[in-house]
Amino acid sequence: MTASKLDALQALGFRFGLNGPHAARTMMLDDLCVLLEHTPAHATRADYVSAVVEDNVLGKPTRKARELALRHMATLYALDPANPIFRALRRLWPLEQAAQPLIALAVALARDPLLRGTQTFILGQALGAPVQRAAVEAYLEACHPERFSPASLKSFAQNVAGTWTAAGFLHGRVRKTRAISQLHPESIALLLFLGYLEGRTGQRLFSSEWTNLLGRSPDELEALANSASHRGLLVFMNAGGVKEVRFPGYLTPEEERIRQEVSYVV
Repeated sequence: MTASKLDALQALGFRFGLNGPHAARTMMLDDLCVLLEHTPAHATRADYVSAVVEDNVLGKPTRKARELALRHMATLYALDPANPIFRALRRLWPLEQAAQPLIALAVALARDPLLRGTQTFILGQALGAPVQRAAVEAYLEACHPERFSPASLKSFAQNVAGTWTAAGFLHGRVRKTRAISQLHPESIALLLFLGYLEGRTGQRLFSSEWTNLLGRSPDELEALANSASHRGLLVFMNAGGVKEVRFPGYLTPEEERIRQEVSYVV
């Protein structure tokens, strides 16, 4: 990926690099649910900071713990309406509670390169097959040779497994097995939007790493997109096999300009 494309994607809310919160935390789904429940949809970045640090809505025992939780959550989700990915999350979040775990996972994948690096491994496991922590650790060690101590590698593997479990891709508390996520129009709206931010359009939106998360057929994905369109979550048109997906109101004119530039940069 060229530096110019990297810069453009970062301007649209993605994060890249070597580090991410999953070295120390899961995607903090419970904390995110509480925070969004206690802040209005139009909350500013300062409002989220105040809610976590000053009001302690997350119930952390010390101010240091509150500040650390805020730092990890801001890295995972931005917590800033200036970020188009977070705006999309905030827009879709209250519409369907059952869709929230996958919505949170999608944003965490977009913003935590450590978690994103485990997607191929998790999705590559057969449905119903056991996913042992040792296998996760071996995969992480192969991806990051000599980077983590044995204790850190164990923690990293546990955090990754915890996130994929919370999102519905793994089942079980101790013995985890590969599962399939639930389908919701709100989820497909966000996944298609992330592909759209990457410069994809038309049919290419339905064959991205984002829609591959669902492990469903093209017909199932299109039916779900059609349902999302009927609910006003996006605009989906399919005529003669030519597909068009649009997201009215999701991006500012400047963000749309950057998105269009992304589609022309290799």
